[in-house]
Order: sequence, then C-alpha cells, then structure tokens
Amino acid sequence: MSESLPERTFSPTALIQQPSVCQSVWPPDGLIQTARSAHGRGRVAVAAVGFHPLVLSVQARIHQTVGPPGTPGPRAGQQAGGGAFAPGVPRRHHGELVGSRACAVIQTSATAPEEEQSETDASQKREARLRKFRELHFKRNEARKLNHQEVVEEDKRQKLPANWEAKKARLEWELAEEQKKKECAARGDNYDRVKLLEITADDAERWERKKRKKNPDTGFAGYAEAQFRQYQRLTKQIRPDLENYEKQREEGGADFYPTSNSLIHGTHIPTTEGVDRMVEDVEKQIEKRAKYSRRRAYNDDADIDYINERNAKFNKKAERFYGKYTAEIKQNLERGTAV
Repeated sequence: MSESLPERTFSPTALIQQPSVCQSVWPPDGLIQTARSAHGRGRVAVAAVGFHPLVLSVQARIHQTVGPPGTPGPRAGQQAGGGAFAPGVPRRHHGELVGSRACAVIQTSATAPEEEQSETDASQKREARLRKFRELHFKRNEARKLNHQEVVEEDKRQKLPANWEAKKARLEWELAEEQKKKECAARGDNYDRVKLLEITADDAERWERKKRKKNPDTGFAGYAEAQFRQYQRLTKQIRPDLENYEKQREEGGADFYPTSNSLIHGTHIPTTEGVDRMVEDVEKQIEKRAKYSRRRAYNDDADIDYINERNAKFNKKAERFYGKYTAEIKQNLERGTAV
C-alpha cells in the first residue's frame, strides 16, 4: 500500500545549492531531473518544459518520506502540504522516476530577466498610450477654442451691415489718400501729378476702357469733346486705299516718314478719287444734320414772346445767353414802367 508524502516547494537557488546527487535523463518530451536530499530520505522530481537544465524559476513539489525506510507514513491517499502520490501507485527507489500518476506536478514560469523585460515593455506601451491620450486631449481643447473663436467672429460679421466689407475698404483707401496728400503738401509737390506718375499706361488704358464701357455716350459735355467724338466716328467709317498708300510710300522714300527736319508741306497732291470720296462724305453729313431734330418739351403756360417758330428759337437762344441781364428790362416793359 502506497504512502502519501508531504509536499514542499523549493526555489531554484536552494535546489541547486543542496548537497544532493542529481541524475539527468533526456526523454523525448523534455528534461527530467531526479535528486536525492542530503539525508537520503526523499526524492525530488523536476520536469523542465525546455531542454535547458538551468531553470531560473521553477516551482517543484518535493515528496519526502517522514522517516527512514520502513517507517509508516501518512495514510495512503492522504494529502500533506497540498500534494501527495496518487493512491495505489507504488513508491520507487531513490534516483528513479515515480509512477506516471504519482509523479509530482512541476509548474514552470517565465525567467526573471524575461519577466523584467515584459514588465518594462508593458510600462513603455502604457506610457506611449498615455502620451497619445494627452496629445489627443490637447488637440481636442485647441479645436474647441478655435471653433469658439470662429463662431464669435461669424456672429460679429452677421451683425454688421451687408456692404460693410466694401465700406471698410473704401474708408481705408480714403485714409491712405489723405495721408499721401499730407505727405505731398509737406514736400511741396502736386498730389495729382504724383498720382499720375505712379499710374502705369496699362492701368490708365484699362480704366478708360472701363469708363467708356460703363457710359459710352455721356452726351454733350463741350464743343471740343463733341468734335473729337465726331472725328473718331468719321475716321472709323473711312476705308483706306492700300494700293495708293503703297505707291505713295515708294515715291516718297525717306520723306514718307517725316522728321522734325523734313519739309513736305504742300508737296502732297490728292487724287480725284480721294476728293470725290471727301465730297460724298460731307454731303452725307449735311443730309444727316438736316434730318436730325431733337424733340423738345412744349410748355403751354410759358409766355408767348415770339411771332413765329423761327423767332421763338432766336428768343430762346438769346434768353440762354443774355437772360440774366435782360430780365429786369423785360419786366419793366411788361409793367409799363420802363423809362
């Protein structure tokens, strides 16, 4: 009848430092070491999961007899210290393997350096995750602040007038113009001249085109401007004679492009065809002018101081130029108080 053996747990250092006799056997499933204690009263069974005999952290259950051989121990199957041989399994001699069911249970854990390395890796990963969380927290706070600022600015813009941006740009431009005028006045320069000197030819032409497109016909603004507009209109209607132009350029030579020292006045003789075209154009202008008549408003309440339509036109023209001088004389004649 088999007897139950007490169970003890030894650290690897204590196990190695014991004055015991160790035997190693290499079965296919791993390394198995059996050792005899210093007193020769028990045996230790150590099973390593690997093929390295120096396991730094091994939890082994040692089964040791209570007395010398032949001394009765605890009852069969009774557990001592949390472990015992299985009932019905005979105890072998020292230095041999115990039965398969009565074999001591050996638990292995990770080695100390591996545990420290794993703990270091875990702490590093934890620190990295915490650092990432802090960065995300800071970004969230920054985004919240920026969104709040943008909402406040948008609310301010919505409360402003619809054309506030244009008004603001106009006011800034006027302030800049006033500052430039003060600087020119301090230097004694003409601001209009300085401003024109700063404008390029392309900008001036672009502004003129824009002005003409906005209001192409401003109406009668003066005789000089009216004549210039008529000249441009008439020159657009004239079709040049390119054959005659090439002929005159060959005949003229260097004098065809005159300079300040060229004397070509009176040397040009127009052709008969050119004179006829000019006469035809002048006649068209006279005919058009005769047909043109602007409709004028007629005032029924106005004083009748004319005898016919021709005299009415003359009186209106005289009133336009001399009305402020003859107003008192006219009133005296109507009242009969003229001297």
